[in-house]
Amino acid sequence: MTDLSGVTTWIDGYVQAWNSNDPARIGALFTEDADYYTAPFRPPWHGREQIVTSWLENRDEPGETTFEWRPVTVADEVAIIQGTTSYPDRTFGNLWVIRLDSGGRCREFTEWWMEHPASTAG
Repeated sequence: MTDLSGVTTWIDGYVQAWNSNDPARIGALFTEDADYYTAPFRPPWHGREQIVTSWLENRDEPGETTFEWRPVTVADEVAIIQGTTSYPDRTFGNLWVIRLDSGGRCREFTEWWMEHPASTAG
């Protein structure tokens, strides 16, 4: 069962993995046969080993980003969260679909991301 507490714990772990690029932290987030969709219609990274390898091939530098989020919906089988990822020179809006198993590991993750327009404020 997925609940807000479990989702919060998982996202906290995700952010720690994101800011460390520690293979053990990354792997601990996912089931052995998880699917990680980096975009809704691309083939997923499949399985913990490929997720860790692909994550590290596409990693951000530790401390490069900040991430804020709020739940859109949390149900028994799925959580959808809306987030904002800020880099020093750009910002992205995120929508994540997270499916956790009973142990709190992710079995399916899909992310949508859209870059915010450049600021015109002077």
